[in-house]
Amino acid sequence: MECAEDDCDGEAAVRLHVPWDANREVCASHARVLARQDGVVAEPLADAEEWR
Repeated sequence: MECAEDDCDGEAAVRLHVPWDANREVCASHARVLARQDGVVAEPLADAEEWR
């Protein structure tokens, strides 16, 4: 599964639970930045290659 962010072809490794928007799966790099926003919860995807 690819990262949900525009212009990114990285593999999704994290599901972001975003209270003011839809949840989405993103790569680890985008998760590091986006998860710093208040209220966003990052959940690692168990089957993602990034965590193996």
